[in-house]
Amino acid sequence: KSSSGLLHLDADMAAAAASDLESKAKEAFVDDDFELAAELYTQAIEAGPATAELYADRAQAHIKLGSYTEAVADANKAIELDPSMHKAYLRKGSACIKLEEYQTAKAALEVGSSYASGDSRFTRLMKECDDRIAEEASQVPVKNAAAAVAPATSSGASSGATTVATEVEDQDGANMENAQPTVEVPSKPKYRHDYYNTPTEVVLTIFAKGVPADSVVVDFGEQMLSVSIELPGEEPYHFQPRLFSKVPSHLFNLYVATYG
Repeated sequence: KSSSGLLHLDADMAAAAASDLESKAKEAFVDDDFELAAELYTQAIEAGPATAELYADRAQAHIKLGSYTEAVADANKAIELDPSMHKAYLRKGSACIKLEEYQTAKAALEVGSSYASGDSRFTRLMKECDDRIAEEASQVPVKNAAAAVAPATSSGASSGATTVATEVEDQDGANMENAQPTVEVPSKPKYRHDYYNTPTEVVLTIFAKGVPADSVVVDFGEQMLSVSIELPGEEPYHFQPRLFSKVPSHLFNLYVATYG
């Protein structure tokens, strides 16, 4: 009984600490100190319990900071915890619009609006998506040749890796000889990675030893591939490269494999 009582007390103390941090985060947000707000929300999430509300609110702080990739990751986590939370879909839609992922944004906003009847913010943002999609459809696509890069090494396979491969069906089979792979480097590399991208194939290998498959979250749209890895007691890892060109989502085939 004594042990059970201590555990219950510890849980109550953690919940109280998280609630206090959440209140301070909200105050910081109102004061336009979005960096502090994001940090306090992070502390509240770590103190536990990590709720959909905390992730959705931190997503809003990330949006204010211009950290749209992190905002999408937090919104996805909030939706995972509470699929009916309309503001999580609003955060995802807003962030995806900033990333010029209008199809993905519209899909999120449509779901969110079904949980928030009469909320004009969804109507306004969905109209913006429709306008942007129509604008893009009217433009003539321009193909850019990318610089060639050194081939990816396979040495990381033995030490463990998480591999995300996205293959796109070749509709016309033409112009493939002119396509060259591109590589992007994340600003805060927690794991080493190899990234290979052509107009018909995207292969992203993240060398993260011992990471279980259920800790890896993958989201993608017409010109966005987002990978998040969340492990207990560690800072979340997010990587979102910009794809070579915009590709309709229905042409994607997605594979996720973990090793080690």
